Amino acid sequence: MTSLALPKPEQTIAQPRKPWGAWGVRGLAFTYLGVLLIIPLLVILQDGLQSGLGELWHQVTLPIAWSALGLTLWTAAVMTLINGIMGTLTAYVLVRYTFTGQAVLNAIVDLPLAIPTLVTGVMLVVLYGPQQALGGWLKNELGWKVIFAPPGIILALLFITFPFVVRAVEPVLLGLDRSQEDAAASLGAGDWTIFRRITLPPLLLPLASGALLSFARAIGEFGAIVIVAGNIPMQTQTAAVYVLGEVESSNRLGASAISIVMLVIALSLILFVDWLQNRNRKEHA
Repeated sequence: MTSLALPKPEQTIAQPRKPWGAWGVRGLAFTYLGVLLIIPLLVILQDGLQSGLGELWHQVTLPIAWSALGLTLWTAAVMTLINGIMGTLTAYVLVRYTFTGQAVLNAIVDLPLAIPTLVTGVMLVVLYGPQQALGGWLKNELGWKVIFAPPGIILALLFITFPFVVRAVEPVLLGLDRSQEDAAASLGAGDWTIFRRITLPPLLLPLASGALLSFARAIGEFGAIVIVAGNIPMQTQTAAVYVLGEVESSNRLGASAISIVMLVIALSLILFVDWLQNRNRKEHA
């Protein structure tokens, strides 16, 4: 018998990878980040530290600067607490309930991210200004001054940062297995007990991430604050508005000093949020 020889498949020669392609992409990304982010940060650090740490600390601890920084931090903290509660509640309603207008409400949640913050300030002044019906009634009947006072700052921050907590909690709620909740309900557990013991624990990390991001965002808010706060030194002047005033007064060192403090706080929060998110991914891997 004669055997038929099968044709040998053509041998393919492996082409060496060209490293310049990968390095080119990396280099382009790093160059863009360097020009857009890193170089401006280094410049502001160099400008604020040009007279030494002692002078930087002196600029930060000036009574007017310290008051502006303190007002920024405590109003942002109050806003974070309120948004943490109400943002989680809103996400729960959007995920667990079906109702008319749900899609519209879901879109409105993201609206603060799309409109200019100056528009937010104008809306709040029109609604709560002392010459308006609601603002005048709150001031005359209850003694609550909203505009040109800390409550106006908190309202502006609440509006601007509201989506952060909602969008951080919502995906986790969507991915939760509800079998444990159903089992607890069949055993007689109440709604509050089920939420506190079963639903809430998986939401704590994303809730903390969203709340801290909203706090970091609130520290640097300027557009809405400059309208609703009135820029009254030692009373309603926040850190971002103070920086603008120092620039206009040609005190670049004072502006850079407060800017560095704000940058350090915001960067620390963002790094902590990144750590929380990595921990959350590892726990659900």
